[in-house]
Amino acid sequence: MKYHIHTLKNGLRIVFAPMPGTETATVVVMTGTGSRYENERENGLAHFLEHMFFKGTKKRPTAKAISEELDSVGSQYNAFTAKERTAYWAKVSTEYVDTSLDVISDMFLNSRLPSAEINKERGAVIQEIDMYEDMPMRSMDNVFDAVFFDGNSLSRTILGPKENIRTFKRSDFIAYVQRNYTTENTVICIAGSFNEKKMYEKVAKLFGKLPRRTAPSYERFALAQTEPRTAVKVKKTDQTHFMVGVPAYPYEHPDEHALNVLTNVLSGGMSSRLFLEVREKRGLAYSVHAWVDKYPDTAYLAVQAGIEHAKLEKTISTILAEFKKLKKVKVSKEELAKVKSYMKGTLALRLETSDEVAEYAATSLINVGKIHSVEEIFKKIDAVTADDIQRVAHDLFKTEKLNLAVIGPHESLDYLKPLLKV
Repeated sequence: MKYHIHTLKNGLRIVFAPMPGTETATVVVMTGTGSRYENERENGLAHFLEHMFFKGTKKRPTAKAISEELDSVGSQYNAFTAKERTAYWAKVSTEYVDTSLDVISDMFLNSRLPSAEINKERGAVIQEIDMYEDMPMRSMDNVFDAVFFDGNSLSRTILGPKENIRTFKRSDFIAYVQRNYTTENTVICIAGSFNEKKMYEKVAKLFGKLPRRTAPSYERFALAQTEPRTAVKVKKTDQTHFMVGVPAYPYEHPDEHALNVLTNVLSGGMSSRLFLEVREKRGLAYSVHAWVDKYPDTAYLAVQAGIEHAKLEKTISTILAEFKKLKKVKVSKEELAKVKSYMKGTLALRLETSDEVAEYAATSLINVGKIHSVEEIFKKIDAVTADDIQRVAHDLFKTEKLNLAVIGPHESLDYLKPLLKV
């Protein structure tokens, strides 16, 4: 797949990802800002603002007007806020790509942010916070991030605390947009089947008149961990949920792909080591998975599971044993080949649809300033050796770098500290 990248005079980037074989097109407008760009008083503002962009523009004065127009063409549409980026998107049948671009760009450029709607939406955002509080599997990373990124803006939640949501004023939203929604950290991506020349002219007309403004800065994360750390959120739950993890490599690190292969050895599919050891052999968890949470300046590799309260110690021991095994014994030729095929196959499947391609392209430009082709990624995966994996395992899996976060009816995790060794 070819990505065609254009930069307007004001610094705003446009990327087109033509997919002639599809009958859909997706428009994504993404800006490189999120909760890590907030101070403590602002925490939750980026996400709340995302909600408010659906509440009306001069051309479409109500939320109903926006949703009806997109619904009338059978669109799938939504938005999301992450720690380092915020995006608004609509996926449509090819013939309606003009409509999706018009609506999404109108929301992004011309939202009115009416005070009356802000006051009403507070309730919806607070209910969203409560919803995730009732879903430990979905909020587990908040507890982990608080201990891992302690003292940094990344330690705060994306949704923010309720007390902030209750006090935000219209002026707060306007100030945040002016500071963080700038041309140099905004990417418009269109993926799928569409007329590139026509779409370029439309995007350039819509966004080209914006004044050039530089991207906002954020507080970089500097790791200062010298011993294992634990955190527990005491909560009455049917399961104990936990995450255990270590610092890892950020985007564009020389060992980024070795790290990805190692992670998939642990958790790439139902034949992976953690699935077999934790679920199949011991029946400790229904779901167990490992992943890398990655930023331009930092990252971590973590494993998450939900288990019986009494089996926390046994489950963590099982996971840490797999960490140790990767340090002591090289991955076999057969397992390495299987994992690489799994990674390439899942990436190919993921990038079959225009919405996934659009998000991938926009996220890549926001976070690393370029887009790696699938072919390039495949070559990097193929180049990873068993020696690379073992070397990375030795580098990452260190006792003093372990972090454990738990949600459940546990008053203390002190009894687990002797266990935290790799």
